[in-house]
Amino acid sequence: MAKGTGFNAVLIGTGMVARTHLAALRDAPGVTLTGVAARHEDSARAFADAADMPLQLYSDIAAIAADPSVDIAVIATPPNARLNIVEPLAKAGKHILLEKPVGRTTEEAEAVVKACEEAGVTLGIFFQHRMRAASLKAAELLETGDLGALGLVEITVPWWRDQGYYDEPGRGTYARDGGGVMISQAIHTIDLAISLTGPVAQVQAMTATTRFHDMESEDFATAGLRFVNGAVGSMVTSTASYPGTAETIALHCDRASLTLYSGTLTVRWRDGREETFGATGGTGGGADPMAFTHEWHQSIVEDFVDALAQGRPPIAPGRAALSAHRLIDAIARSAAEGRVAEIPQ
Repeated sequence: MAKGTGFNAVLIGTGMVARTHLAALRDAPGVTLTGVAARHEDSARAFADAADMPLQLYSDIAAIAADPSVDIAVIATPPNARLNIVEPLAKAGKHILLEKPVGRTTEEAEAVVKACEEAGVTLGIFFQHRMRAASLKAAELLETGDLGALGLVEITVPWWRDQGYYDEPGRGTYARDGGGVMISQAIHTIDLAISLTGPVAQVQAMTATTRFHDMESEDFATAGLRFVNGAVGSMVTSTASYPGTAETIALHCDRASLTLYSGTLTVRWRDGREETFGATGGTGGGADPMAFTHEWHQSIVEDFVDALAQGRPPIAPGRAALSAHRLIDAIARSAAEGRVAEIPQ
């Protein structure tokens, strides 16, 4: 579809990631950003003035719900503002494209998913790491079965955030964000890993707040993992790993090992062959959390619009996102209780 035709979208939230959403919606075919809303009208007005495109200002969620021209609500608010926004929009028939996380807890996330399913609208999540060329290739290779059975999984997220990042009111708190490094940063890598490996059955974990940050929640988490398919693995996530580098997912199978790192996929076959796919790109793992391209967000938007047009689920549907939330909750529970935590399937 040509730009300017297709679906109309409204952006809700004008915080740090809003500029990325603006660029993604501007460049994605089949959808037009027609309006914006924020908690404070001045913020929405400033965002609209700088957007270099005509945007309607909405005073509240009810105004968006009542506008028959709006097809899609792109929600980029903090995690503590989710269900109260999603419910009235879903009931009004607006499809929802939601920034991660789905909610601060699994229970909140499940309520968001249920609200959309009961209203019959599509819920997609901005898990844009799934849209990288390397991630798509890894999924394709695993789907063929040529790699053999998965035996070992290694997940690392060695990111860095300075104290100034956590000095923003509410950041890293349970009340606003639902936690720290796992739900705010590592959830992207967790989601991508689970989409490739299948769900985790049980974990044994430790979490901590290092001396480098003054914050309520964790900036470090580590866990041993046992997957439903019998594979085992480990996960280490941090925002205390100066200067910060890209996350890694390594999957060791019978006939080859796959390594995803910074937008590239390396396949090392047991017979000596080695293949590389994708291209290196920034991931926001260092001091600048916005040091990444908007093209992955754009790909999520394009897939979501195509899913609506084709009547199929998007690549990162809301219900699939619950697996990441359940794993994060299980890690926190295991760390708090000092024992193995089971994950209901």
